[in-house]
Amino acid sequence: MRLLNRSAGRISRHRRGPFAGLLVIALGLLVMGGFFAAFAPANAEEGSDGLSQQEKIDAGRKLFLLSCATCHGQNGEGVLTQDGKGNLGPSLAGVGAAAVHFQVETGRMPMVQPGKQALRKPDVFSAEEVEYLAAYVASMGPGPAEPAQEEYDLDAVAGLSDDDRRAAIVRGGQLFLTNCTACHNFDGSGGAMPWGKFAPKLKGVDEKHIYEAMLTGPQQMPVFPNAALTPEDKRDIIAYLESIEDREQTPSYGGFGMGGLGPVSEGLFAWLVGIGGLVGFAYWIAAHTARSEKKEEA
Repeated sequence: MRLLNRSAGRISRHRRGPFAGLLVIALGLLVMGGFFAAFAPANAEEGSDGLSQQEKIDAGRKLFLLSCATCHGQNGEGVLTQDGKGNLGPSLAGVGAAAVHFQVETGRMPMVQPGKQALRKPDVFSAEEVEYLAAYVASMGPGPAEPAQEEYDLDAVAGLSDDDRRAAIVRGGQLFLTNCTACHNFDGSGGAMPWGKFAPKLKGVDEKHIYEAMLTGPQQMPVFPNAALTPEDKRDIIAYLESIEDREQTPSYGGFGMGGLGPVSEGLFAWLVGIGGLVGFAYWIAAHTARSEKKEEA
């Protein structure tokens, strides 16, 4: 008992020492750090290229200052025109990584010169550079992130039967006719819009870019957030557009398609051929009726 009391006394004296508290805190931090290093995901901060998220942001800022700051400002705040009534480039705060992926991967950004509408052209950045730019722009404020493949590709969804796929395509067609045909027409061939702008055709466009366009609303296109069109809705619309392209690869037995331009070509055909033919036929009837009356009078 005396030995136990002496040991307890020594421990109590050491516990009251000036460095005992610091030693306990350091030991606790060391143990917690060891647990975190052991159980944290190995790639939580690093991507497939070995760069951390902060390193991607830093690399993206360097690219941004070289290629984008002239129109969008050094911090993405946007740049006004000299008259102050417009801007060379809008603010990028809150546009998210999805907008960067769409605009840069389709070559719409950077623009050669300001115009009515940014045109699609070959992209000038590599996939890694696009990733860095997206990381930097996303750091400016919360916005739509780059979608996962399951969100825009019906083939990437596991467990779907053939009936489920057909039902998704039909549903996507209904959603497309309701929300998209006013600008892109029923065939996805695009169409003219006011003020020198146009709705681009959707044939041959990457699935991911269609999804990002619906999510971010580039240029004159309205934004369709997930509250308006769910990720499943967007994916079904894309599946419908793919089904149209698949049908175009086979011979069409439905007659002359008139370029698939929708109401424009159909209305022109109706006026020139339909109504024009009726007017010509009426004129022919009137002319022959007048001749027959003259013969009877003679």
